[in-house]
Amino acid sequence: MKDPVCGMEVGSSFDQAVESVRKSTVFTTHTPVPAGHDVFPAGLVEKYLAGYRTALGLDRERVLALGEHGESGRGVFNMTALALRLSGRANAVSHRHGQVSRRLWRGLWPGIPEDRVPIASVTNGVHVPSWVAPEIEQLYRAFLGERWRDRHDDMALWDGVARIPDRTLWDAHQALKRRLLRFLQARARHRWSHNGGTPVQVMAAGALLDPDTLTLGFARRFATYKRASLLFRDPERLRAIVTDARRPVQIIFAGKAHPADEPAKRVLQEVYRAAMAPAYEGRVAFVEDYDMQVARHLVQGVDLWVNTPQPPLEASGTSGMKAALNGIPNLSVADGWWLEAYDGTNGWVLGASEGDGGGATRDAADAQDLYRLLEADVVPRFYERDTDGFPTRWIPVMRPAIQTVAPRFSARRMLKEYMAQLYGPALAGVRRG
Repeated sequence: MKDPVCGMEVGSSFDQAVESVRKSTVFTTHTPVPAGHDVFPAGLVEKYLAGYRTALGLDRERVLALGEHGESGRGVFNMTALALRLSGRANAVSHRHGQVSRRLWRGLWPGIPEDRVPIASVTNGVHVPSWVAPEIEQLYRAFLGERWRDRHDDMALWDGVARIPDRTLWDAHQALKRRLLRFLQARARHRWSHNGGTPVQVMAAGALLDPDTLTLGFARRFATYKRASLLFRDPERLRAIVTDARRPVQIIFAGKAHPADEPAKRVLQEVYRAAMAPAYEGRVAFVEDYDMQVARHLVQGVDLWVNTPQPPLEASGTSGMKAALNGIPNLSVADGWWLEAYDGTNGWVLGASEGDGGGATRDAADAQDLYRLLEADVVPRFYERDTDGFPTRWIPVMRPAIQTVAPRFSARRMLKEYMAQLYGPALAGVRRG
């Protein structure tokens, strides 16, 4: 509540100091799940702010009121409510997240219709040059131009992807897929030689994965709402899918749970047990010690990126954007960024897009839809080959995955929107002040 130009320590009133902070502050809110919003007992806030409050002559109730939010209950101080009250501009990180956030926080603006609550949306983007594989980047230089990075948020630029020969694009992808599997096998070998373990654990790390098998990737934080175990809801049906003799499927999981999140750790354990289960014949793998290196190999080397959060709890998500940059389609719930990106040609959408219902009923329905999509469309499409073994119906999904995602979900586009909608106006307001 102190500002170098206008603060209570230099004679301003409380209201003037608050207004000064608001002029120069932009707040970005994130996941709508409770764990994403810190709340503290009001007594704890008073304990640590008492000296500061007393020195400035602030009223206790007025300070605590800055953190009040009806959903949090009485006697608690909500840090997101504080940030929204002290920010002149606020935004969510996808269009859908904006709708959810305006509903969630509308109580801070009583009397204002929900659709007028001042929380805008700027959809997340990823730093394109950091996540494009070198093999794919060579194709972009050849068919989009040597300076493609300088204008990669230009939709027209990506028309050049249509000029990449099908075989050339597929060969680059296959090279990346083989590199991913070599990487996983090397990690499994290192674990075996340095840390011991059983043969089953080595298998679970991906030692038996096959470069010619349709490979699904699932890598992210193991929060419960991400529903990493959704694929295992019907073990027998999944077993039939992954062990099909003519058209097998393999799945690579990676991620970590927060040390204090016991339910998430149980989900992770369920996935790991599945990776060790003989019933799946080594076609389910779990990669331990998830980090940026593992993530880079996965978003560049799998065939299909899978995302199964419980709507509407996915604020945005970005891993699928990184995969699409490398020609990897998404199969995702209609939530977060994918609700904006999916156009019917660039991947698959899972489950109902309307309604926020959760629980076992929603999980069961989404699991059935996931199996149906794999059985009826994804798997047949991947394995439909010409006489040379070329996937004639898979490339037509890879290509639009690149064209529709790369420019619209880049950090370059995102930063321009932040500057135009939020940071620029905030700076102009400070200068006028």
